[in-house]
Amino acid sequence: MIDDTDRRILSVLVNDARTSMRSIAEQVGVALGTVSNRVKRMEELGIIHGYEVLLDAEKIGWNMTVLCGLRIEKGRLMEVQRMIAEDSRVFGIYDVTGEFDSMVLARVRDRAHLDNLSKTVLSSDGILRTVTHVVLNTVKQEGVRLP
Repeated sequence: MIDDTDRRILSVLVNDARTSMRSIAEQVGVALGTVSNRVKRMEELGIIHGYEVLLDAEKIGWNMTVLCGLRIEKGRLMEVQRMIAEDSRVFGIYDVTGEFDSMVLARVRDRAHLDNLSKTVLSSDGILRTVTHVVLNTVKQEGVRLP
């Protein structure tokens, strides 16, 4: 689906999505038109989903990250996940193997905000059990990198 040139283009964009097409062409060693065509193709194929600003959550007041394991009532997984996904504090929801059916990643401002998330979203109908872990320190967190 992608070749080495695509990978090199993606590597530049992953490091800085604001890099100009001209600069990418120079760094990758291909023509400007090649970069433009390949980026457009990768966008159309859904390899590149968009470009976004990465914020420092703590610097804008979201001081706590939590991971929540959920056991969900049989037959209601997708319904419950869709409902949870609507909450703006939630930034990730995953189907998982093991003791839980789903893992939820969320950011909250403080303990009171976490309490609200727990008593509203995480105790919704269809959720049988939750286990919430508060992140004490982030050792590594980054987007997708190409090997």
